[in-house]
Amino acid sequence: MNLEYFIAKRLSVGKGHKNSISAPIIKIAIAAITISIVMMLIAIATGDGLKMKIREKVAAFNGHIQISNFDNNNSDVSVVPVSLEQDFYPEFKNIEGINHIQAVASKGGIVRTDDTVEGILAKGVGKDYHWDVFKEYLVEGKLPDYSGERTDDVLVSRLLANRLKLKLGDTFLSVFLRDNDPSKVPNQQKSKIVGIYDSGFEEFDATYVFMDIRHIQRMNKWDENQIGDFEVFLKDFDDIDEKSKEIYGQTLSTLDTKTIKDKYGHIFQWIDLFDFNTALIIGIMIIVGGINMITALLVLILERTPMIGVLKALGSANWSIRKIFLYNAAYLISIGMFLGNVIGLGIIWAQDKYRMFKFPNPKEYYIEYIPVHIDLTSIVLLNIGVMVLCLLMLIVPSYIITRITPVKAIKFD
Repeated sequence: MNLEYFIAKRLSVGKGHKNSISAPIIKIAIAAITISIVMMLIAIATGDGLKMKIREKVAAFNGHIQISNFDNNNSDVSVVPVSLEQDFYPEFKNIEGINHIQAVASKGGIVRTDDTVEGILAKGVGKDYHWDVFKEYLVEGKLPDYSGERTDDVLVSRLLANRLKLKLGDTFLSVFLRDNDPSKVPNQQKSKIVGIYDSGFEEFDATYVFMDIRHIQRMNKWDENQIGDFEVFLKDFDDIDEKSKEIYGQTLSTLDTKTIKDKYGHIFQWIDLFDFNTALIIGIMIIVGGINMITALLVLILERTPMIGVLKALGSANWSIRKIFLYNAAYLISIGMFLGNVIGLGIIWAQDKYRMFKFPNPKEYYIEYIPVHIDLTSIVLLNIGVMVLCLLMLIVPSYIITRITPVKAIKFD
């Protein structure tokens, strides 16, 4: 094997290689492998990055799993209260993989200013609210603090603030139906903007206003131990279906669980298509790289026909000679893969740090820049897969070596 590897390496780096017919073909093959690796890494990184960012944004407004009363209410407005006194609150003790649980309540309302009127969804949150997920979306002011006395401070989106022609520090009046009955005198709530966020998710930014949950409880005539629902955050999004079933089994029969995949099925069906697109790009790039390597191998075999004849005359078996060329191909593939990894990971790192590339229409993807994410496992599996598949594609064309006879090959020289 050492002799075969040595001969294979000499085929690629020998003195006569630079001036040989196969030299430009080999360079093209290496370039094709390099470009293929770059494209595949970028496809995986952008696909996974976009999926992760969209999941994070949907979860920031809803949690991964919601626990609410079993009723026919399919809206985001809290109607039937849930008792805060549950065995699983403030933390699940019997279920692993739960990162955080928080109590919230929502109520639909209208904001009227001198210039315009906008409908809102007031989301009441308390001292247990997981504000960490909103830190990166905060563009002005600060996140509200509801751990002390009841406050009128609210967090609104930049989109809603612009529509209402409000700015940081302004106050406004909101109108909410009393007991969801239009015939009754509505509740009025005065609020002060202490923070402005921009998630880029217009579906949420257009309506969500975050306020003290005690205002929702007061308007709904609930006591301090009654809330709208619980929001559960998981450590790993991939466990969402499994954990939802576990949570459902650990809660009272009067409570129901719903995942964000169930609630926003159209969004998650759309982002699931990213996997297909990534797989398609990887498949095409492997085929392109493999075809170029097949061409390079065939040219190399034809160029080295006299050498093949000499080796056969000296008693070398067909498979031994084929392995020499396959080792040579593996060496060339490894060069292309190395260059591709360096360039591809460099581009991914630069995009993650500097966000150079942006979407032409951010509204369609819910984010301004192209997010990237890739892990070590994906990189290793991709490189192993490319090497194995390319070599498998080369086994068949290497069979041409068995058709070469020593007499004709040496005469060919």
